[in-house]
Amino acid sequence: MASKNRTSDMVFKGPERAPHRSLFYALGMTAEEMKRPLIGVVSAFNEIIPGHVHLDKIAEAVKAGVRMAGGTPVLVPAIGVCDGIAMGHPGMCYSLPSRELIADSVETLARAHCFDALVLIPNCDKIIPGMLMAAARTNIPSIVISGGPMLGGDLDGRHLSLSNVFEAVGACKAGKIGLAELADYEETACPGCGSCSGMFTANSMNCLCEAIGLALPGNGTIPAVAAARIRLAKQAGMQIMKVLEKGLRPRDILTPAAFTNALRVDMALGCSTNSVLHLTAIAHEAGVPMPLKRINEISATTPNLCHLNPAGPDLIQDLHLAGGVPAVMKELARAKLLDTKLMTVTCQTVARNIAGAANRNPRVLRPIKNAYSPTGGLAVLFGNIAPRGGVVKRSAVAPEMLVKTCTARVFDSEETAIAAIYGRKIKKGDVVVIRYEGPKGGPGMREMLSPTSALAGMGLDKDVALITDGRFSGATRGAAIGHIAPEAADGGPIALVKNGDKIDINIPAYKINLRVSAKELQARARKLKAFRPRVKTGWLSRYQRLVGPADIGAVLQ
Repeated sequence: MASKNRTSDMVFKGPERAPHRSLFYALGMTAEEMKRPLIGVVSAFNEIIPGHVHLDKIAEAVKAGVRMAGGTPVLVPAIGVCDGIAMGHPGMCYSLPSRELIADSVETLARAHCFDALVLIPNCDKIIPGMLMAAARTNIPSIVISGGPMLGGDLDGRHLSLSNVFEAVGACKAGKIGLAELADYEETACPGCGSCSGMFTANSMNCLCEAIGLALPGNGTIPAVAAARIRLAKQAGMQIMKVLEKGLRPRDILTPAAFTNALRVDMALGCSTNSVLHLTAIAHEAGVPMPLKRINEISATTPNLCHLNPAGPDLIQDLHLAGGVPAVMKELARAKLLDTKLMTVTCQTVARNIAGAANRNPRVLRPIKNAYSPTGGLAVLFGNIAPRGGVVKRSAVAPEMLVKTCTARVFDSEETAIAAIYGRKIKKGDVVVIRYEGPKGGPGMREMLSPTSALAGMGLDKDVALITDGRFSGATRGAAIGHIAPEAADGGPIALVKNGDKIDINIPAYKINLRVSAKELQARARKLKAFRPRVKTGWLSRYQRLVGPADIGAVLQ
């Protein structure tokens, strides 16, 4: 592809750029390569995240595809945090904030080095939305190619994922299983590389990359260990050259209708509650309004078609064999719930992308007429304890907990709540309230998989609710309501809850209310002490000062 008003001309073209070309020669680049488009291949490869340990192979395949299509690929890095390893201790404070670092670093690398286009290679949790935020922000032609999902473990003929290990800890604490059986879980559940095998945050976002139009079909579900994943990476490398040639940019794809499509698929799949946090952040970067009430409007009219782990026994590999995201979109399109005219990075419309899709397993992917429920997998609850909303994975809530009045047990940190749960101090009918864990209060809005899994493992998920201004892993199940806004650190009503207060939860009606009068809440507010930041040094202290509320995606202000 000949040079024609390319961004990379700023470093390649003209006599005044001789010093720049000299540095490219120092990289081993030839004059011929400098005549081709410069494609940034952003890989989050590292040796600490199981979902990323193989991304070096994905990146090499992408680079091969770029070269085959006439481009010059340049590999650059991105950081990542393994949420599973960071779970349940202060390291989790760094997870959500890392999303902002990733977005900033991708923007920095792309702008400073004048890349003509980007191929983004994430796989887990905050890395995916961080890269998507950068794509929307820079508006450089971009494609996402993930590393793919981990295969599930197998123990005595049962599918296992990481969530089963977290729940096994609760079962062990409750005396339901012994240490030997716990060891069987931990050695079996995660058999190799890839994003953890349930419909957790990583796989949710990788599937939604397809739905929103920034990834090729198969991105969300082709297993990490499959040869098809390498082929897809090569195809992504080749396809970015077509995207560049057509001048198709992220904001051409990330339209309001595309976000609606993504939310429809989100509801049908029963994705992680974190998808709300990340889609609102990506929409913010793309300049697309996404009020939380809009999410409820979409949820109210979109059936839930899948109960993947933790909502059910099936894993992402089962969804892939059932037809993957294209099959889900085909089901939605048949019911006229999807805008199929939208353009995607295939340089074809959604309609063309899903034309050959078929539902190969109606048990895993239910047809619309046999949906699990007529409403979507997520719901945003509003009320006097959450004036700006709180998010729950409705599809993973036991029917007994959809409408429930519970007695508050209040904790000002995750650690104190976990100690009470493990100490068997939480009883049926309680609602565990964990506060000062929001974006500012945590800081970093820690995930609460350890307490929710402990409750599930102890058999309390049908009797005990949990609400927090923090958030939950996609592996969480039960009446776990997160993202409560405003957060306690901002003086939100969750800071005013006392032990023994009654909290009414009505998920079908999208309501959550503290059964305390407005007059009493005002009196409590007058006595509330000012929030004292937990972190005083390092970049988390800067994050704490700059981060916005959860209802707008916890983006930096």
